[in-house]
Amino acid sequence: MHRPMYRVELRDGADLDGFRRALRGLVALGVEPDEVTWSGGSAPSLFGAIPEAGAAPLPADAPPVPLPRPVGDLIGTVVCHRDPERYALLHRLVRRVVRGERDMLDHHADPLVQRLAMLDKAVRRDLHKMHAFLRFREVRDPDGGERYVAWFEPDHFIVEATAPFFVERFESLVWTILTPVGSLHWDRRSLTVGPAASRPEGLDRDDRFAEGWQRYYESTFNPARVNPTAMRAEMPRKYWANLPEAAAIPRMIRSAPARVQAMIEAEAAAPRRRNPDKAVAAMARQEPATLAELNRIIRAADPLVPGATQAVLGEGPVGAAIAIVGEQPGDQEDLEGRPFVGPAGQLLTRALEEAGIERGAAYLTNAVKHFKFVARGKRRLHQSPTAGEVKHYRWWLMKELGFVRPRLVVTLGATAALALSGRSVSVLRERGPMRFGQTGEGDWEGFVTIHPSYLLRLPAGEGAEQAHRDFVADLRRAREMVEGAG
Repeated sequence: MHRPMYRVELRDGADLDGFRRALRGLVALGVEPDEVTWSGGSAPSLFGAIPEAGAAPLPADAPPVPLPRPVGDLIGTVVCHRDPERYALLHRLVRRVVRGERDMLDHHADPLVQRLAMLDKAVRRDLHKMHAFLRFREVRDPDGGERYVAWFEPDHFIVEATAPFFVERFESLVWTILTPVGSLHWDRRSLTVGPAASRPEGLDRDDRFAEGWQRYYESTFNPARVNPTAMRAEMPRKYWANLPEAAAIPRMIRSAPARVQAMIEAEAAAPRRRNPDKAVAAMARQEPATLAELNRIIRAADPLVPGATQAVLGEGPVGAAIAIVGEQPGDQEDLEGRPFVGPAGQLLTRALEEAGIERGAAYLTNAVKHFKFVARGKRRLHQSPTAGEVKHYRWWLMKELGFVRPRLVVTLGATAALALSGRSVSVLRERGPMRFGQTGEGDWEGFVTIHPSYLLRLPAGEGAEQAHRDFVADLRRAREMVEGAG
């Protein structure tokens, strides 16, 4: 008996959700790969016309198909390829897995596995190129704010797949990525996926963002390892028009021999290494008698990492029942000279109010007193301090708490917990009461919780709301500990 044919209509590009829904229906009905025609048209409907009578419609509520994780990962990548046969190949793979060949991806000599591996490799290479060679340019925003735009020409339908990478890396910027196969728009809060675009005019002009890329590339260029053939293989010519650093490559290649010769002739020198123990010993010899004297010393000290505008001192009354210790000042704190005034500080203020703690009655400070950052155009992006930098500031912090004499110290995040405990602390595992301090450096009742900046990084939704409620519950529990002790 002749079996009817099915036709599955998917949207253009990488229609992963549509493919999964269709696959569930096909597997539920036991449809063979040779009985399906896959179409990547622009029609939004999931299932197109059924050309032969007798073919049952695919069930819309078919159960998920249980697949090994490597197979699921492969599907997520291969659907991004331009090969028009990609859906048929993946259906054939899934059909064999469902029939019992669950380890078939380990059979590297299998022709189907080989072909899918080639598609997977091509998409992953394209993802890597987009991550590495996309460059933002600053453009004029009609509202007068900062906006950055990038143009990229991928080989495959990878735009949506790259979105998490760029959101995480450029979370604090307002940006747009335009490509011939789709676009992404980020406004610091939400991501919007848009249609295909054309290359905008005026994107080649120099700006400070482009200048930053060029300076970075020149500073990391090693003249002793110049290999133009390898450079062209890693950075294909098709990307050069969108790379501001490409203009500097010919000059750097020409000057490479002379720079190598200068390196050979230069006298060898051992790298300098900062020793925090010497700095800590020098601090100990200062022996301030009051918190005001300590603050004068901190204010006069040079930042451990150059670039900070000023030291940000603690704020609050001496004798406060609760001291709250964060990681380090942020951009706004560095400019204003006060702790917890930026977005994370505003969130902390609201959480303290919800927990029944008056901000003005608590003592707020940071484990590190200077802002550490990396410049990205006009913006200064936070960088976490190293363990050595935390140790450098630890003596000041312990002296500070000694003058304040709180009954409870609340640490926000892992850096503050490291500074108070002298060891690495996993905040999510050790969240809650903890005894702080070491012999001769103070001994404090403590409470470990998350830093409010963690909440700012969570996507909006029930998970973020629950995390906020948990944070408020931690602060409320800290207040109750103090009230119980009092």
